[in-house]
This record gives sequence, structure tokens and C-alpha cells, in this order.
Amino acid sequence: MDARNGDVDGGGEAAASSRDGEYHFQRKVQSFSQNLERDPGVRFSAPMHTSNSVRKDSAREATKSSKSDPFSGGGTTATFVDGNNPGRSLSYPHYQFAPPPSSYRRHSNSVEDIRFPHPSLPLPQPPQHYAVGGYVGSAMPFPLDGRRSSDGNSLTDSEGSVPLERAMSEFGGAPGTLPEFVGNGGGIGLFRVPIRAAVHPGRPPALELRPHPLRETQAGSFLRTMVSTDTQLWGGQETGLRFWNLPDVFGSWNGRPAKRGDEDSAPFFESGRTSPVLCLVADEASGFVWSGHRDGKIRSWRIVEGSGASSPEDRRMPGNTVGAGSGNPGSRFREGPSWQAHRTPVLCMIMSSYGDIWTGSEGGVLKVWPWESIEKSLSLSVEERHMAAFLVERSCLDLRCQATVNGVCPLPTVDIKYLLSDNFKSKVWCAGILVKELLKVFNIDGQVETRVDAAQVQETQVEDEMKVKLTKKEKSGSISFFQRSRNALMGAADAVRRAAQKGTFGEDRRIEAIEIAMDAMIWTGCTNGSLIQWDGNGNRLYEVQHHSSSVKSICAFGARLWVGYMSGTVQVLDLKGNLLGGWLAHSSPIIKMAIGASYVFTLANHGGIRAWSLSSPGPIDDILRSELSSKELTYTKMEKLKILSGTWNVGQGRASSDSLISWLASVAREIGIVVVGLQEVEMGAGFLAMAAAKETVGLEGSANGQWWLDAIGRTLDEGSSFERLGSRQLAGLLIGAWARKNLRPNVGDVEAAAVACGFGRAIGNKGAVGLRMRVFDRVLCFINCHFAAHLEAVNKRNADFNHVYRTLSFTRPTVGPNSLSAGATSVQVHRGGNSSFSQSDERPELSDADMVIFMGDFNYRLFGLSYDEARDMVSQRCFDWLRDKDQLRAEMKAGKVFQGMREGQIKFPPTYKFEKHQAGLSAYDSSEKKRIPAWCDRILYRDSRSISVAECSLECPVVSTISVYEACMDVTDSDHKPVRCVFNLEIAHVDRTIRRQGFGEILASHDKIMSLLKENNSVPETIVSTTNIILQNQDSSILLVTNKCNKQKASFEIVCVGHSKIRDDGSPFELCVKGSFGFPNWLQVQPAAGIIDPGHTVEVSLQYEDLLIQEDFIDGIPQNWWSEDTSDKEVVLLVKVTGNHSTKNRCHRIHVRRRYPRASLSNDPRGSSPRFDGDNQQRTNFSRFSTSSDAINLCHTRYL
Repeated sequence: MDARNGDVDGGGEAAASSRDGEYHFQRKVQSFSQNLERDPGVRFSAPMHTSNSVRKDSAREATKSSKSDPFSGGGTTATFVDGNNPGRSLSYPHYQFAPPPSSYRRHSNSVEDIRFPHPSLPLPQPPQHYAVGGYVGSAMPFPLDGRRSSDGNSLTDSEGSVPLERAMSEFGGAPGTLPEFVGNGGGIGLFRVPIRAAVHPGRPPALELRPHPLRETQAGSFLRTMVSTDTQLWGGQETGLRFWNLPDVFGSWNGRPAKRGDEDSAPFFESGRTSPVLCLVADEASGFVWSGHRDGKIRSWRIVEGSGASSPEDRRMPGNTVGAGSGNPGSRFREGPSWQAHRTPVLCMIMSSYGDIWTGSEGGVLKVWPWESIEKSLSLSVEERHMAAFLVERSCLDLRCQATVNGVCPLPTVDIKYLLSDNFKSKVWCAGILVKELLKVFNIDGQVETRVDAAQVQETQVEDEMKVKLTKKEKSGSISFFQRSRNALMGAADAVRRAAQKGTFGEDRRIEAIEIAMDAMIWTGCTNGSLIQWDGNGNRLYEVQHHSSSVKSICAFGARLWVGYMSGTVQVLDLKGNLLGGWLAHSSPIIKMAIGASYVFTLANHGGIRAWSLSSPGPIDDILRSELSSKELTYTKMEKLKILSGTWNVGQGRASSDSLISWLASVAREIGIVVVGLQEVEMGAGFLAMAAAKETVGLEGSANGQWWLDAIGRTLDEGSSFERLGSRQLAGLLIGAWARKNLRPNVGDVEAAAVACGFGRAIGNKGAVGLRMRVFDRVLCFINCHFAAHLEAVNKRNADFNHVYRTLSFTRPTVGPNSLSAGATSVQVHRGGNSSFSQSDERPELSDADMVIFMGDFNYRLFGLSYDEARDMVSQRCFDWLRDKDQLRAEMKAGKVFQGMREGQIKFPPTYKFEKHQAGLSAYDSSEKKRIPAWCDRILYRDSRSISVAECSLECPVVSTISVYEACMDVTDSDHKPVRCVFNLEIAHVDRTIRRQGFGEILASHDKIMSLLKENNSVPETIVSTTNIILQNQDSSILLVTNKCNKQKASFEIVCVGHSKIRDDGSPFELCVKGSFGFPNWLQVQPAAGIIDPGHTVEVSLQYEDLLIQEDFIDGIPQNWWSEDTSDKEVVLLVKVTGNHSTKNRCHRIHVRRRYPRASLSNDPRGSSPRFDGDNQQRTNFSRFSTSSDAINLCHTRYL
């Protein structure tokens, strides 16, 4: 898929892959056909027959079989205004056309419309005369002859008929508009207009949670990361957090004011200002979302369910504790404990399978925050908030610090940006470093100890020196809890150091993303687009590559992997790495992905969030696409806009105020956007050399350039009437743009670019500068050019245009999850330079714009006539004759330059070359050179029309006409005359709020979709071998989980929803839950997750691990037995089972009791609990199965 292909990204109405012809679509247009007899001309004197009459094809007729081609007649194919053979595919899969709204306007200003009269006129019947250009009474009547001249572009003048171009020049176009000349060669290859649609036909319909916001509205608040729960989506931004309630995303703001830039977003709630958020972790077990910040702090936020204000009772947390959170009354945000985790930014954060928080920062710093300390801090009162932070900070284990021996640390000093918790084998992975054994930190009566594998202990005697033996004095409290915590963790740090020496990921590729799949395989994504699979021990298995762009994010669910790329493409893979589907999801890099509520959420670099069904691509997508397309008119919005474009070669001079008023201010009254292109602002060898040097270090501008921008701003009343959007200068080339203040909220994402065409394609005396912007969610590009001079340099000018068109590249902003920079302001636009594409078949960025306007000193001259002849023709205003001598028009006819571009009818004298400060046509060059007058200064454009007549719609979103195209002949400040052009635009765009509501209505009311969703939400039937297990003395038990479904794979995950001590009477105390539903430290469950094939069974090992270390025994007697908790304990495990296309789950409840080892179990006065059977201590009895009909909701067990 073409990575650059124009996803406008505003509302799904984006281009499909047009480079390789993967998708072909039919626009909603009005087309016309005539019997063309022997040649493509139209003979009006011929008798009219039914088969030859003018026929208007509706959009629905256009979707019929290509056998009845509406663009052909009488067996002869007409040549269209874009130079293409119209006999092309009209197929448009998955789309149903709605009748066009009556308010839509048809535009017809091209040469071809003379041959194919406007449908609003009566059918031509000889010898009657008809007006040309689409309105009655606008022109004198005349007959047209169907024969064409040898050049194939105008009708012959025989038998009293009028040449086509002369007719067009003299008799005009639609009311208030100018006729237009259209160059050949458009509509194919690089010059094919981007294909738009009401619903993107090349990808599944997406739920647009947050449409692409204008970058200028997000300055300082870009979204960097996100995380999802089953009911909420949390986003971390530069100024705090926000969250969306997923059940409410199809609703509206309900009177609440929307933040600027988020008017079309689904309603959300926003926190107060904080330091920029760089990473998020959702912990539904404790009811917190943990955020890591640029200032090095970790903060926590209460997860509040429902639509009311937060309440401490929601989580059964006492209202006066730190864990209850604090915040403004009625606020949806309540902040829990926070602490200073690092001196540098918290780049990444995860929660391990034992509930501990791991964080990575700059310089290779890796820290662990034990859950026991966090849990204790939650129970402190609000008045002890500072003590809560102190408690957590003192319990930290700095793995880098602890792994340093004799001043040498083997761990790399690279920034730790990616951490991964492997719950299958209780490990933590990071990009470049493998921590072989997860540190299990646990608390027994305020005492923190660490267990390390015996095999690792035998490798070295370092642990012997670091192990802590507690004494009675320590028990009495002479050594603080914090000191014991730090000392107890030191032994495990060396294990981390040795493990890091054994295994690493890195090799020679930089890893950009890491994820673990449901089959326990680890996947890493690299900058070259490759995906590498690793087993649970860090051994590389194989590598696959389906895209050349860098991998930016990976997420896994069920039997699928979702991969997001720098290009904005999303791909869906199976667990073997085979490609299942892919599409262009966004127009910028996908920096984060999250799964929740049966959706995959993708966060683009520009801040937009889209949600894709877990079943995509699938049959639901086709139904949604069809239904949304049929509702197109309900969410289509139409806008009208006038753009003033001006070009002037100023000859290194400065203009008077009167000149600027005559050129710009005199026509700016109803203008919405003004774009001005200047050439030769400043020249000279020294200046050009200095400008080239400044470009290499990212600098631009000059004193003259700034003067011109300020002078134009004053002319346009900048600050009161207009606001400057941005500018770009390359040596003597300068472009600037202004927008009216009332239009400014709808204009943004201004980006700049420059291409040098001078000596060696490096000097900016010739070249182009450009601005790209989004206006009503449509992409408009403005290019100011200065091409090679001299009469004979036609080919050089053509080459300059080709170079500019192919290589002009607008810089996209870099706001990634770990970026510490903010966006640009409205004036300081993003800059682009001269770049070339690595792939020869990649579409240029200009090809993907909805409208492109070229302006500048193109330097095309008049040929085949002398200076005196040209002066005579100008004085007689014989512009039609002079146009035949115009090099640019001749090259456009031949399809060699500005392919498919349009230009208004030229009714003004040539703009070059004049004597400065001399008025009138007598001021043409009178020097010895006597340069032939020429139209060097021109303005051309291309909009969304693929044929000459098209109505504005979501399929053809930008349609323009020209009302003014003239030179200001009274301005004498330069040897060139300034030229201006006024474009009248109609822009169609999407009302995203209405479409999102329609999206929800379709999901809730369409019978077929509801049936398919019910099928997707089905959970495979599974059974477990037992519900009660007893473990002691290094015992292990096998839990069997069987998938009884014969068709669908089942994914399972085992979590701990509570643990408690057992009373003397055998009853448990109240259950407590660890962070992230972590396991108790004495229990090892492997595998804790996986995939079960249809009809298969998986064995899960549950093992009790003795907590006593070897040195605690002397002569077989435990020396510190007194310090251990000898009471039995019980945990409640849930086996969560899901299907492949939905997060809906069913659960099995498993009770596991840990019986503490004693010298003689027969002396145990408590005996066995009647709820547990001793036969379950080893392999469980397969006959005691529990079916999934005992399913319970996980969130209801959180605080049992």
C-alpha cells in the first residue's frame, strides 16, 4: 500500500492506494456524450437522433456495466479535458450512491464544455444558436463547426464557424467566472487527482473517537500515549490527562464546552495541568491509572466508572485516605499517591505479574517499586500524603545502581524506552536488555525480602555477602522498614546484572516497539520495517517484513497481531507473521495502539484517534461502508471560500504602499485566504551563497523578506482583519499566507517546503517554496516558483517544474510518545527541504492534495514573433493571437508541463519586461536587448475534478472557478507586473459528530450487523479440571483447561483477584488484591496465558515456592522461623477466556490454598478445611470439571 497516498485523515473521506491501481472508484459526476462521427468534434449541423442526443448520466448510472460507457458515443471515444481516454473502469466497490443534493453546483469552465454543451441548456438543434459556457444570454449566438484544426484543440473557422478557443475567450464561462484552459496529461500517473470518498473504500470503516485536530490548536497539549480499560480510554498529553467513557462515545457534549480543536471529538474529561505525560499503565485491580511524567514523577488517578462525579465509595476506599484520591468537588479526576521516581523523564512503565511497577528512564536507569509499599501508602490518611510518597521512594530498587560492582556497571547506558511484562514466565523485558528472572518482592508483617533462583545463587558467592539475616533486634523495630527493604533487594540486583550479561535483543537494528503475543512469543518491530519473533528465553526464531516503513507500535489480542507503521499504515498478522490485511489508517505515524471494548485504538502522531473492530477486516466492514455511504447527505457540510493568490517578481526592490493596495487590498474585501508569492526578493552571488549555507543548518529569511511580509501584513490589516498563517523563504523566493480571523479556526496544519533548482539543484536563485495547509479539513497547497530564464530554455523550465513537483516535501511534525518538544505556532511553520524519494514509484506529496495552486515567474516566453510584432499585437489587444505564441500554453497542450493544470483566460497584456517607474504599455523594454514581451508571471491550479464538469461532493471535495485573473498594470515598482487571481471554492467536508452518531445508530439497529456482532462476542465453551487446589512443601498441581469448541480458538489468561489469610477456624479473612491482579509471591503459575486450539487441552502448572533461604537452616532447624508468617493463605484465581474478535470474556473461579510447612503436619490443630480435598494436592482429578457456565464478571471480584 502506498504509504503517502492521501489520507486527508479528517473524516475517512481519504484517498485509496492510487499508485498501483489497487483501488478504482467512480466519482459522483455529471457526464455528457455526443455522437462524434468521424472525429471528436461536435457537428451541430448534423441531424439529431435519440442515440446521439446529449445524455446526462447520474451517479447511479455510472456504476452500471462498462459496456454502456457514458463517455462514448457512436463508436468513437472523446478526448477529455484531462487528456485521458475516458473509456476507463467505473467500478466502485462497496459504495452506494445517494442522489446529489439540489444545492450542489455544477462547474463548467473548460474548453471541452464548448464541445459538450451544458445540460441546463436545451438540446442544440440547427440552425438555432446557443450560448457557450452554461448560461443563456451571456454571449452572442454563433454556430459551431464540428471539424477540428490540425492542432486538435480548436474548431475550424470554415463556413463562418468560430474557433473553439476564440469562442471560449470571447464568450466566457459560467456567470461571474472566466473560461479556463486545461493542460493535457492530467488524470494519469503522478498527475492523477487523489481519489476521495464519503467512506474510505480501501479500509474498514473506523470509529473516529478524536478526528485529526489542527496542530495549531494543540500547541503544548499534544497527545503522546494512551491506554485502555474495558470501559474507558485514557490519553496522556503535554498538559495532563484526559479520558473517554467508551459507552458514551456516540453521544455529544450535552452543553459542556468543547476544547478548541476538539469540537468534533467524542466527549471526554480532562485533568488539571501537569508535567507532560510520557507513559500510562491502567491497573483495574487497584482502580488506578498510573502516569509517568517528564519531570520524573509517577502520579496515579482514580478510575471512575459511570457518568457521575468520582466517589471514594466507588472502590470501597475510606474517603480520608490517600488511595481515595483528591481533587476539586464534582471533578471526574481524583489524584492518588505520587512520588519522585527519577531525576530524568519517566520514559516507560509497566506492572509486573506480581503487581510491582517497573520504570525506565534516560541513561539506562531501571527502577522497581514494590507493590507492598504502594499498597501501604494508599492506606495512609490525606494528612500523611507526604509520608506516602516518602514510603514508596525509600522502597525503590535501582537496578543499575545495585548492579554496579567496583564502580563498573555492565548495563548499557542507553535510554530505556520500552519495557514488557512477560506474565507467561514472570519476566520483564526491555529493548536491548533481557532481565532473566523477575524480582519477586514481597512483604511479610512489614518485612521485605527477595527470592532468587538457587541456580543463580550457586553461580557466585556474591549473594552470600548480601543476604540479610534478621535478628530479634531487627524485629523490635531498631532497623526501619525502609532500610530492611533496601537491604533485602540488594541480593536480587546482582542476579539482574548477571542475567543482563547473558542475553540481549539488540543486534544491529534499533527496536521501536515490543509486544508479547498470546502464544507467549515476543515480537519486536524495527526501524527497517521488519518484525522479529523471539521465544520466551530470548532466542531469535525468525523475521518477517511486510512494509518498508519503520514499525512504531505493536499490540496483540487473541490469535492476531496489529502493527502500526511510520507511514500511518496498519497491518493485521496472524501469530506466524502471515499478513491478513492492511490499510492506511492515518496520514501520520501511528505512535500507540491499545485494545479495549472490542476495538483496537490507534493514536496518530497528529493526535487523531480511530477505533477499529477486532474482527476487521471482515463482513461487518462491508455493511458499515454501505450503510454509512447511504447516509452521506446527512453528514456532508458545504463551505464557500474565496482565495486571493498573487505573484510578483519584485526585482530586489521594495514596493510603495499604493502599489500593494492596488495589487492586494483593492480586491481583498470578500477574500478568506491571501497567498502571495514573490521572486527576486534579494539576489546577488554573496546573498545566494549565504542563503545556501543557512539552509544547511535550518535557517532562512532576510531583511528584505521580513520587510515584504510586514508590508503585506499592514496592507491586509494584519491583526485586525487577517492573521498570518506562515511563510517560507529560499534565497530570493518568498511565499506568505494570511487568513481572515473569522476563518482562522478552520485553517491549520500549516507546513512549509522548499526546493532549489539553481546550479546543481542547490542554489535558490531558481526553485520553489510552498505552503501546505488544511482548510475545512481539505489539503490545499500553494507553490511559488521561479524557473529558468531565456527564450530558448523551454526544456530547462519543463525540467524545473518536474523537479519541483516530484521532490517538494512538506515536513511533518515529530511528536512521538517520548518526544520532549512541543508543536509549532501558527507562524513558525514546519519546514521541508529538497528531498528525494527512496522509491521511484512513490507518489509526490503534491499529488495527494485536494487543490494545488502554482504561481510565480515561470519565465515562459512568446515564440515565433519579433519584438515589434509583439508590441503591435499588444497595443491592438490581440491576446487570442498572442496566446497561440505562448510557450507555456504550447507545452501544456503537448502534456509536457503542468499536466492537468488549469489557467483562467488571459485578458491582460504581457507582464514582462517593463522599464521601472514608467506607466503605460509604452514602458516595455526599450533597451538594446528589446526583450519580447511575455506572460512570464502566471497562476495555475488543479482542484479535485477529474473531468471538466463535476459537482462538489465528498467524492469531489474541492471545486474551484476563477472570477478574477488580471495584472496590475498601474504598478511600476519592478520590471514585472504583479498578477492576481481570485478563486471561488466550494468545499465539501464531513460533520464528524453527526457521522459518529450515525455510526452508533447503525451498530445498534442493523439486524445483520447485530447478528454478526453477537457471533463475534461469543466465547468458546471451556472447562477446567478443578476449582479447589492445595499446595505445600514445593508441591505443584496441574490445572487442565479444555476448549470444547470445535471451530474457534480460545484465549485464556489467569489472574489473581484476591488473596487472604486463613483464620484458625478455616475461614478466610477479607480478600485483598494486588496491583494488576498480581500473584502472591509464593505462587508460580505457568503458563499464565495462552491459546487453546479447538478440542485441545492446556496444562497449567501451579507451584508453591518455599520462602526460606539456605542459610536460614542450621542443623536442619530454621533459625528465623519466628519471623515467618505461619498462617495458611488462600488466593482466588480467575481463568478468563475470550474469543478472537471480542474482549467479552467468561471466567472460571479457582481457589488455591497455601498450607505452611511444619515439622509434622499431623500436629496441625487446624486440620484441613472441609472445602478442600487432599486429593487435589498433586495432579487434579479430571472428573471434577467446572464448566464456563459458572462465568463471573472480573470487575465484580476486585474487592471481594
